[in-house]
Amino acid sequence: MDLKGMVAVVTGGNGGLGQRICHALAAQGCHIAVVYARSRDQAEGVARDLEQHQVGAAAFACDVTRRQAVAGMVDDVVRRFGRLDILINDAAYNKSIPFADLDGLTDEEWTRIIDVNLTGPMLCTKAVAPVMKRQGIGRIVNIASVAGLGPTGSSIAYAVSKAGLIHLTKCMAVALAPEVLVNCVAPGLLEGTRATANLRPEQIAKATSTSLLGKAADKDDVADQVVTMCRTTTMTGQTVVIDSGRTFH
Repeated sequence: MDLKGMVAVVTGGNGGLGQRICHALAAQGCHIAVVYARSRDQAEGVARDLEQHQVGAAAFACDVTRRQAVAGMVDDVVRRFGRLDILINDAAYNKSIPFADLDGLTDEEWTRIIDVNLTGPMLCTKAVAPVMKRQGIGRIVNIASVAGLGPTGSSIAYAVSKAGLIHLTKCMAVALAPEVLVNCVAPGLLEGTRATANLRPEQIAKATSTSLLGKAADKDDVADQVVTMCRTTTMTGQTVVIDSGRTFH
């Protein structure tokens, strides 16, 4: 499917991976809504950088855990660009809490991680679904993690949230077919992201040393897979792992 002229919403679009995804989609001719939670200046900078691809781009503030904020953001994007074809659920939050430290996994941290990483994508998906259904076409790509495929990652809450996101992908693929295709990318360790910066040094070392390729996953590989999932016409409900050969499912 040709992506030229389509409009993509990228939550967390100002982050390390989010920026790569924005540029990869813009290079295909997509107009980009860079959605951010707090870093307005950074998000606006990303939007300006995207203009090099000769596409429209703008920054939109949104707390993805609040239903009304998400609905307002979607309305603003449609008013600005006239349509909404692609949703990339990349916004995420993590905090390093060892699995054995159950006292450290407070109710507050559990709720925040689940809200941002799982409830947020659900709310965003529900908000864009009617628009995409009316248009007769839509693509949704969720950014999960290999932590959703096994008991790994920065915390129990993070692993559970990403496992939930992988299953949400399957359920939404069923709910929104045939007009809207829903897929998921599950990266391993990515260098230069806020999520990685929150990991303990020993977690980072283990993730690279135990992979077949002996290195971190590549953000551009992840962004390219996102583009492939946006272009597909027959793939839905699937999760692709990109982690330098550490996880198999």
